[in-house]
Amino acid sequence: MDRLSGQKSAAQFLYPPIDPFDQRMLDVGDGHRVYFEQCGNPEGLPVVVLHGGPGGGCSPAMRRYFDPTVYRIVLFDQRGCGRSRPHASVENNTTWHLVSDIEKIRGVLGIREWVVFGGSWGATLALIYAQSHPDRVRHLVLRGVFLMTQAELQWFYGGGAGKFWPDVWKRFTDLIPEDERDDLITAYHRRLFSDDPATEIRHARAWASWENTLASIDNDGPGGESPADYARAFARLENHYFTNAGFLERDEQILQDMPRIESIPGTIVQGRYDMICPPVSAHRLHDLWPASRLRMVPRAGHALSEPGISRELVRATDALRDGD
Repeated sequence: MDRLSGQKSAAQFLYPPIDPFDQRMLDVGDGHRVYFEQCGNPEGLPVVVLHGGPGGGCSPAMRRYFDPTVYRIVLFDQRGCGRSRPHASVENNTTWHLVSDIEKIRGVLGIREWVVFGGSWGATLALIYAQSHPDRVRHLVLRGVFLMTQAELQWFYGGGAGKFWPDVWKRFTDLIPEDERDDLITAYHRRLFSDDPATEIRHARAWASWENTLASIDNDGPGGESPADYARAFARLENHYFTNAGFLERDEQILQDMPRIESIPGTIVQGRYDMICPPVSAHRLHDLWPASRLRMVPRAGHALSEPGISRELVRATDALRDGD
């Protein structure tokens, strides 16, 4: 059966697993070293993959959304997570540091311009990077749009999503005393940065579980606990960025700055039932972006690994390959 003909497993839509032909640790300054790798065709069309979180790190599956005979695939772990060091560090770790890191990687690799591929927080970072360096972006491929607005944070950490998942929401809020539940981001911040390892890990796992449970439309309750090291980096970095409103100068900054990239083509892939990043953000972005295409995926949520999401993302990268 054809790879894009409607198979139920996301893996059926992806290209075969591949190994990197280049792996490095890049000293980006400020005490940070960032891991990056290259896969596919060394002379191919460059694409940089921006993972979610902040703090999620890259996975081998992310290499598989691109035809390896055509694409030069660049993946990297953002500051403080994955294989980058120091692990779980929020020092000198802001959106603008990450934008600078992307540019450093591009410069080291001698790439003039590239496709930028990102989902969730990776979509946020892709948009901010493009608005900062529009001459370096050939095309944007975005999934599960997150615009780093207070309305989005309020939806996910203020009880909006919890109305659909009351049992899971209760597990998330029960760790916090009642008199602190009016601001869960701040309440979790106190515990994720408490300098008590047991407290940090306990609350990090709860933070990660709340998000991971809601990621896929196929989930129906909490799964297993995340490994302690992963959960601590993921939760601390997300909370750090959300506490600081993504280090943006103003709310809705990304939408207000869309004129900077209105001529850059883009593809938006959005799950209809995305509980983490509701589709309204993708629609608002698309309405302000004349050069974009919006592909709404029915019966899909937020996760990169969902079959419908994977199918549309591969279709998008294949279309770029074919010049469509």
